[in-house]
Amino acid sequence: MDLLRLVALDPEDLAVISAHLQDSLLRVGDIVYLRKERRFAIQVRRYDWEADTPQRRLTCMHFEHVKAVRVRGIDQAKKDTVLNLLAIAFDEGDAPSGTATLIFADGGAIQVDLECIEMQMKDIGPVWAAESRPEHKDLEQAERL
Repeated sequence: MDLLRLVALDPEDLAVISAHLQDSLLRVGDIVYLRKERRFAIQVRRYDWEADTPQRRLTCMHFEHVKAVRVRGIDQAKKDTVLNLLAIAFDEGDAPSGTATLIFADGGAIQVDLECIEMQMKDIGPVWAAESRPEHKDLEQAERL
């Protein structure tokens, strides 16, 4: 089993990690902001886009040097709600600071204010067959136009 481990130190690195995490599933209860440690972490079930057959992997990711976290459109009290991570975007502030935004299906988002980009993603364990390959019908229709 090949475990993927990536580190992001700039917006380009973060874009690569975002691509690997596209269509990851997670529970609201798998999101943690450790204010004293200035760390924001999530455990996801990552869809492995590089695998020959549809599969998911248990993966953790975390940001360091976190100044603040804001949540929009996600009920944090409903710990078992499943979210679909679509992308991670980055808006630069006064270099090297900025805001990473985790964008979820159905309009939810988490903004993570950072002193600088220092993010890690690591596969940590089991691999299992996925029920299906994620589809993006809106994107596919736009590509045909």
